[in-house]
Amino acid sequence: MFNCTNTDYRNHYSISMPKTIKLNNFVEGPVCAPSFGNTTPAKVQTVPNTGASNGASRPAVATTFRTELLTKEEKTKYKELAGLVDPPSKKALNTLLKLGVLLNNDSGDRTSVLDNLHKIAKNPRAEGLSNRNILYETIRSIANPLVITQQLGDIPPDYVKKVKAAEKSIEEVQSTQSGTCVAASAQFNMAMKQPAEYVRFVEGLSSPNMAVEKTIQLKNLADNTLDAVWLLNAFEIPFEAPDHFKSVKIKFKPDNNALLRAQIQTKHRDGYERSSVDVLMQSAFMQVASQQSYDSLSDKRAGKFNQNDKGLIEFEKTFLESITADENMISVTYQKIDEDGKLTGYETDFDTIKRQITDTLAAGKNLIIGYTQVDNENRVINGHEITIIGTRVENNGKLTFICTDTDDDKAETIEYSEDYLLPKIHHTALPKAIAEKDVLMVENWVEGLRSYKQMRNDAQG
Repeated sequence: MFNCTNTDYRNHYSISMPKTIKLNNFVEGPVCAPSFGNTTPAKVQTVPNTGASNGASRPAVATTFRTELLTKEEKTKYKELAGLVDPPSKKALNTLLKLGVLLNNDSGDRTSVLDNLHKIAKNPRAEGLSNRNILYETIRSIANPLVITQQLGDIPPDYVKKVKAAEKSIEEVQSTQSGTCVAASAQFNMAMKQPAEYVRFVEGLSSPNMAVEKTIQLKNLADNTLDAVWLLNAFEIPFEAPDHFKSVKIKFKPDNNALLRAQIQTKHRDGYERSSVDVLMQSAFMQVASQQSYDSLSDKRAGKFNQNDKGLIEFEKTFLESITADENMISVTYQKIDEDGKLTGYETDFDTIKRQITDTLAAGKNLIIGYTQVDNENRVINGHEITIIGTRVENNGKLTFICTDTDDDKAETIEYSEDYLLPKIHHTALPKAIAEKDVLMVENWVEGLRSYKQMRNDAQG
């Protein structure tokens, strides 16, 4: 969700979708090829990690791309995992191995997908969570990230007392529509583009500690160190600075009610509802972006930057993308919307927007975009966040954008023609190297402070 001119524009199934193409709901093999290497089986290929794949500025440690189990430890872990899962998941494990995903170790602590799947299977999980369930859901979501959804589950009768104990009314928590489209999209991106980091996150968030630490480079938040520190403080994120503020270590942690939601989804997940992994990941992402104010039961947030109690605004979205990918992302707004919420024009031409999108995709990155729907008088009535993951050139030379939507009740991609989608894009976050080619950049912390001051003045006035 996002807000334009401090008005909450939402989309819940009200926008008619263009043609969809059906993919595997799950899962006899990965739908998405890995972005960190080719998909041809090879024995050992060591690639120097310069940070090009995800924008990180980590030390030059080699990232291993392998499709064969070499050590006794790896073979033992794989055998134990294969013995714990059902046949489709076992087949998915084998396919992930052949694609080089299972042994990929491009995570924050250089542990591999295999390492952390084994930890999920063998080490204790948080109270009320199942090792096998978390293992299955994690394999499922890295094999086919399209299964990730933001749809809330209902509250079964036997959990009513626990909900009331959390000082929530049943009416307040029974909605199945959530405002976590940005968080779910960020989860999708991590599962697709950084599978080793994704599984490391799942392992930590579902452990008894229910937390995971991540080191990020301050230059990926702001050009100036003091500004980056201001940004972390503004988002109320505790951090450690072990190397004289070149980087900081921050902690991702779900909100206090996320465990109850995850417990419910462990035993009572229906249809296309969130998995317990979805609950924990989206809660942790909502927490860091909403100034630690999210509540998984009510799906509401507080925080200083947003006047509404649902979703994330554009500034918060860009901050979340920057810290999850450890990359300097620049928020770019394309639509001009006046104080009455009316779409009056665009900041640039559609060819420029299209080029920025295709350049970003060519660099191996997805784009989370906020798009709008307008009424007959051009007033914005809905807004939603989706992710562009690819393009196809049609016979007429125009592009079709291949997208994923975590709020459409389908584990499928959606296709939008450029004529349909480009006029609807309100904002996105571009890698700095792409944005600075033709955008007069305002760093995210500046835009955030400006928005905060404006909202405070509006409240006082």
